[in-house]
Amino acid sequence: MSGPLDVREGTPLTIVTGASGAIGRAITAERIRAGHAVLLVDVAPQVIDHAAALRASGAAVAACVTDLTDPGAAAVILAAAEALGSPTVLVNNAGITRDGRLLKLSADDFAAVIGVNLLAPMRLAEAIAPRLPDGGSVINISSRAALGNFGQANYVAAKSALVGATRAYALRWAPRVRVNAVAPGLVNTAMTQAMPPEVLDKLVGRIPAARAADPAEIAETVGFLASSRASYTTGQVLFACGGRSLAA
Repeated sequence: MSGPLDVREGTPLTIVTGASGAIGRAITAERIRAGHAVLLVDVAPQVIDHAAALRASGAAVAACVTDLTDPGAAAVILAAAEALGSPTVLVNNAGITRDGRLLKLSADDFAAVIGVNLLAPMRLAEAIAPRLPDGGSVINISSRAALGNFGQANYVAAKSALVGATRAYALRWAPRVRVNAVAPGLVNTAMTQAMPPEVLDKLVGRIPAARAADPAEIAETVGFLASSRASYTTGQVLFACGGRSLAA
């Protein structure tokens, strides 16, 4: 990586998983603006180049390439974080989909989605939350799909269970660490833009706000929950879905 890693003493540190995607990149940018050092975690090697570019611009950023479904991933992440300091915020953003009708979903596709979207963030929270300082924050990225989506039984199961885990952890680690979830709806990403126009139009037509979210809007929601402005908020799910959670 290019650029010196110069972290001032006392700089808060956020760990962001799924940092290579559009939402992960937006969260990283928001955390940098908030004055945090950031550890970018992803299974994709390009996260190294992204971190290098941010460091070249003066940000205190490092990258960690690891498979979150590996039981040893938390130890790898914590070791990588040492270059930046002690973590103060964890954002469990990594996620995958393996869509299909329930009767046609393979056991492997079901297990993969549960592994990345539920078990991995739980393991990481278990490892990192005890190390967070008083006032630390864990933010899990769930989804509006937790309320139900056709053809996504595995994803729905994982994201709704993550909401339950969020609430359980909020009780477990209170009052020292706050644990909340953000549930995005449709977000403008490369995957969204690759959809057939008629499919995308149909999805947008179900959103009361009449548009998809920009990744930066999801990042700002994460930033609020990570900040002292949400100091009395824990165990909650903040739907950032343009009202889609209210629509039929």
